[in-house]
Amino acid sequence: MRIRVRRTGGFAGIAREGEIDTSGRADAAEWEALAASVLAEDRDGPSAPVPDGFRYRITVGGRTLDCADPRLTEAQRALVSRVLQEGA
Repeated sequence: MRIRVRRTGGFAGIAREGEIDTSGRADAAEWEALAASVLAEDRDGPSAPVPDGFRYRITVGGRTLDCADPRLTEAQRALVSRVLQEGA
C-alpha cells in the first residue's frame, strides 16, 4: 500500500511531501491500520483552512482526502507526522 502526504500553506507557503510504501515493511500492519482509521474518519469534504495554516492531501492507495490544521483528527495528525518524517 502506498501512503502519500502533501502539505501546503503555512506562513512561508512551502510545500512538503512524503510517501511510504508499506509492502515488505515489518510494521506494515501498523501503517495500514492507521491509514484505514484516517480513511474511516473522512468527513464531507475538507475542513475550512485558517490563515497561514497547513493544508494536507492524504492519498492512500487510490483514495484521496483533504484536511487542514487545526482541525485534524488524532489519526490524521499521527499519519501526517509519520509520513512526513519517515517518507521524506
